[in-house]
Amino acid sequence: MKPKIKLLLVAGTRPEIIKLAPLVFAADAAGPWQVSLCFTGQHRDMGMAMIRDLALRCDHDLALMGPDQSPAAFLGAALPALEGVILRERPAWIVVQGDTTTALAGALAGFYRRVPVLHVEAGLRTYDKTQPFPEEMHRQVIGRLADAHGAPTEAARQSLLREQVADRDILVCGNTSIDCLLHVVQALRGAAPVLSGEFLASPAGQRLFARDGRPTDARLVLITGHRRESFGEGFAAICRAILRLAERFPAVEFVYPVHLNPQVSEVVHRMLSRVANIHLIAPQAYRPFVQLMERATLILTDSGGIQEEAPALGKPVLVMRHVTERPESVACGASLLVGNDEERIVASTTRLLTDSSAFAAMALPRFPYGDGHAAPRLLAWLKNRATRA
Repeated sequence: MKPKIKLLLVAGTRPEIIKLAPLVFAADAAGPWQVSLCFTGQHRDMGMAMIRDLALRCDHDLALMGPDQSPAAFLGAALPALEGVILRERPAWIVVQGDTTTALAGALAGFYRRVPVLHVEAGLRTYDKTQPFPEEMHRQVIGRLADAHGAPTEAARQSLLREQVADRDILVCGNTSIDCLLHVVQALRGAAPVLSGEFLASPAGQRLFARDGRPTDARLVLITGHRRESFGEGFAAICRAILRLAERFPAVEFVYPVHLNPQVSEVVHRMLSRVANIHLIAPQAYRPFVQLMERATLILTDSGGIQEEAPALGKPVLVMRHVTERPESVACGASLLVGNDEERIVASTTRLLTDSSAFAAMALPRFPYGDGHAAPRLLAWLKNRATRA
């Protein structure tokens, strides 16, 4: 019997868990894999809830995040902790995803211990080190440390080639976020709502869902926001825009699962908590959030993952960032950059809620980030690399 190829998946945040889960599913389905998941706890509550929601096994829970911990302090704690896990596991590959401090720590720890690193969702770039901050520089540094690069798109591959990454070390595979999304959508369609009973019993839930769980005709604007570059005045401007929109469209429900970071939640609750058609709810597990995306009329977000997922659901996205490392959704007409500019957010949302032609042009299912088979492609590629080695 051939020995298993050991993969150590390193994750610390909700998006990383969503995007690494398809590798666990694909490895369990076929192939010579032994997969361990190491959770750093960068997003402690939201990350652990996601692990439970996707029925994943957490092999190493490092519980590293502390109150008001800076990225530098977290990185300093993560490196020795991850080194200990690597020494115990002796993996053939370390797998990191995206652009978080956890991903940077995983890649750097692997580099120090001379364990090859696979970077999932590689090659995304803005080339502005302040936007998104600090994620853009995390991605560029991981790009230098990684040995294999799973690029979601051809544009990402071209960015890596310009940075002198060898073509043989890049696979254009699609984004694993679409794997997870389509897996969950298939399971949810035709099923009863998985949103909490508390939400379904709330004024928003009662207006958005009938007693039998079917959607009503009420319109929903789904909102998420958490980017560091918007802390302070940026989030205040976003909240002022939402206030104006809620006043202008009293029959529209504005649902905002509020990120737990105090620099987000304090501003959002202080400015938006007393408006009848603005509903501030707790961060959602993945399946309920997918249900909210499917129910939404349009989405306001600064999330990278939602920029990938919403086009596949045919949901127009207004991206509350000034630049994006995911230009494909903008290029195909599924999303529009509005920054954290109050006037642009109000004007663009108003247009989509009042101009049926403008809405219809954006509300078409599109798949710029892949077909939902990225994870099997990545594992087959790694297997071939191991065979050649």
